[in-house]
Amino acid sequence: MLGLLLRCLIAFVLLAATYNPTEWNYARKAPALWGEQTPLVVLAGLVLLTGYIIYLRATLRSIGAFGMALVTALVAALIWVLVDYDIIQLNDPGRNTWLALVALSFVLGIGLSWSIVRRRLTGQADIDDVDD
Repeated sequence: MLGLLLRCLIAFVLLAATYNPTEWNYARKAPALWGEQTPLVVLAGLVLLTGYIIYLRATLRSIGAFGMALVTALVAALIWVLVDYDIIQLNDPGRNTWLALVALSFVLGIGLSWSIVRRRLTGQADIDDVDD
């Protein structure tokens, strides 16, 4: 469980570093710093791209596009229930962005962790698995 939460947290950091409603994100800082700090902007972009490739490739390999859609639908249904019971409100665009970042990080964290979860639930290893 701790591993899943850690993977979700790292996915959240990756997503929030790329874009969030504050001014402290790559999408807003990169254009402003392009002329004076171009190498740093390129390096940061490549680091983010590497993180996305790792997460997306692992997620697509473990649960596939259908699985990603299913986990996204489950998260969306959970948000719908929370809104319906007035536990959360969707009237603030900034809060909605943070909520979307949390939802997407959960999808990516589940995708990265799915092979481990499946192996523990079923006792079956994926074909890619090697000795643990």
